[in-house]
Amino acid sequence: MPNLDRLQLHPPTSADIPGLLAFELENRAYFESWVTARAPSYYSADAIAAAIEQSQRERQQDITHQYLAKLDGQIIGRVNLTAVMRPYFNKAALGYRIGAQFGGRGYATRIVALLLEEAFGKLDLWRLEATVRPQNLGSITVMQRNGFHQYGQSEKAMHFQDEWTDLLYFERRKAHARA
Repeated sequence: MPNLDRLQLHPPTSADIPGLLAFELENRAYFESWVTARAPSYYSADAIAAAIEQSQRERQQDITHQYLAKLDGQIIGRVNLTAVMRPYFNKAALGYRIGAQFGGRGYATRIVALLLEEAFGKLDLWRLEATVRPQNLGSITVMQRNGFHQYGQSEKAMHFQDEWTDLLYFERRKAHARA
């Protein structure tokens, strides 16, 4: 059984460029089986550096909060809060990706749990939303294990890999924000 207590989330820095590039290259085909492919130009040290710089600017502007999930210093996943909306909504969209070799072992569930602590604590968000394709049973389980509930579904809402697919919508609210 993996030791999930050793997982940590860190905002990406320039020191992460080599590790993040290796992580993205190693998992490229796996990620592209689940999410829209990144442009080929993304897979270079310069592009990773530019992406990290952009994430740092967006963090300062409270637009996006990106984190690398590390286990004993090794990047095993990424988790992001995007589309931050304040002041009236105090919400963000949750997205994550976990390396292929770390799937099915509880890491994604723990990474999302750590992000919830950050989102509802330091960042003082009130609501997180996540979108999942119905085929992604692992992500549905991660959402449910972290207290998210499905609040909607849209049919044939996304064109992915030459097919139209449905989307499921999940939410999790901060304890005090319940209506």
